[in-house]
Amino acid sequence: MNRLVLGAVGALILVGIGMFWWQGRAEVERGAPPPLPEIAEPDDETLPQVDPGNLSGPEPPEATELTREQRRFFRYDRNRDLKITRNEMLSTRSDGFRKLDKDGNNLLTFEEWAVTTAERFEGADADGNEELTAAEFATTAPKRNPKPACKC
Repeated sequence: MNRLVLGAVGALILVGIGMFWWQGRAEVERGAPPPLPEIAEPDDETLPQVDPGNLSGPEPPEATELTREQRRFFRYDRNRDLKITRNEMLSTRSDGFRKLDKDGNNLLTFEEWAVTTAERFEGADADGNEELTAAEFATTAPKRNPKPACKC
């Protein structure tokens, strides 16, 4: 008797689940987008013609012309106050690894890096206020090797 009652309850549950699924599926189909209109195949020989009328696009953005030194300065000056603090200089410093590795063990300790960077910062800070102006920062520029003359 229990099997008969349990079977009937299970069948009613399955019918109920089926009805909810069927109604949910009908809702999805009712809200489906309309079919796309058929588009005629374009001729290979003709190009599409468009008349924009009085429409015009937005103006392109204007790029400011910065010198190489100004771009280098702004890479360090994170808050754009036209001064490089000691923290800004130390946080973005990335000189050549081998130049900073004083003991040559292929491991760069924080002390090796911080001492070299702090000495360079203090050497560039001419007025000793622990901030670099653009002119003071320009003294830290890497020395560029001249291009060799062509030996043609």
